[in-house]
Amino acid sequence: MLDPTRALISTMQRPETASPPEATRPRRIYALDGLRLIAALTVVIYHYMARGGGWHTDVKTLFPQAFPVAAYGWLGVQLFFLISGFVICMSCWGKSLKDFFVSRVVRLYPAYWFGVLATTLTVALIPGGAKPLPWNAVITNLTMLQEPIGVEHVDGVYWTLFAELRFYLLFAVIAWWGLTYRRVLAFCCIWAVTSVFFANAPTNSPLRLLIMPDNSWYFIAGMAFYLMYRFRPNLMLSGVVLLCFSASLPFALNTWANTEKYMGHNVPSWPVVLIIAACFGLMALVATGKLSGITWRWLPYAGALTYPLYLLHEVIGRELFSSLSPRVPSYVLLGSVIVTMLCASWLVHRYVERPLGRRLKQGLAQL
Repeated sequence: MLDPTRALISTMQRPETASPPEATRPRRIYALDGLRLIAALTVVIYHYMARGGGWHTDVKTLFPQAFPVAAYGWLGVQLFFLISGFVICMSCWGKSLKDFFVSRVVRLYPAYWFGVLATTLTVALIPGGAKPLPWNAVITNLTMLQEPIGVEHVDGVYWTLFAELRFYLLFAVIAWWGLTYRRVLAFCCIWAVTSVFFANAPTNSPLRLLIMPDNSWYFIAGMAFYLMYRFRPNLMLSGVVLLCFSASLPFALNTWANTEKYMGHNVPSWPVVLIIAACFGLMALVATGKLSGITWRWLPYAGALTYPLYLLHEVIGRELFSSLSPRVPSYVLLGSVIVTMLCASWLVHRYVERPLGRRLKQGLAQL
């Protein structure tokens, strides 16, 4: 009879010596581009049709059929974090710590700088809405470190970027050491254990801030899903994913409980569990190669829209609704603003992200 301990160890070691299935799969996973766009659009719909900033009438009255669905759009962030754990592992495998650092700076900052300045300018120019932050707060926002410094966000969605930065900081340890199956798996397990340990720590605790036990489960699961994709699924990785799903639910339900003060309305809690389960299920399909057959050529273009769309949509959309909603039919205005945000996102990608990213990468490569 096989000793259970030896069996567990073998599940941790076997993928290092076996030929990884990733070698037989396409380099680009088109489905992830589609999932990113879905995640971004759900967050947009939440802010526009459920949270309701800027409208002159209660959004539940304006969109009575759509509101019960849009009220769960904030869960797009959880899907983003799952994808991020997967993609960071995939894009950084076999690269040095310097390559990891350069890739993250180039990916995050060009569009972000534009988003901070464009949002500030929009708030300053459109009358009747919010007031822009002081210039020194805007400058602090350009660092992406305004949250730990105690400065208000130019746009509320930027809180997720600081969560990404903390993930990158933790992941940099493994990037410096060198990514292998066992090291990434060990990192996942250690982060999961520390997340449990700090789950009830004071919210202002520096270690809790770094460990972020409320969102760590999605990043950990995303990394485990990538190990499945690269090396094939096994009992250990499946256990990590199931642990992350189960542990994420209390924090997600706590967020659901807080949505009332943002939306002014209550919605049932059970869809939260189903939606998170669906997000994990979609990533499981990606990890097992079930979605590798999706190769629609437009998906990379759709994926390119997601980050600028996420950065630009909330406050600028709220200002447009505040200025135009008394004079424009609600659905016409909603559709027009979404299309405008998508077009603006493409322009930012084409004329800001790509050229500025290339220059930034060239400059950082010389360090």
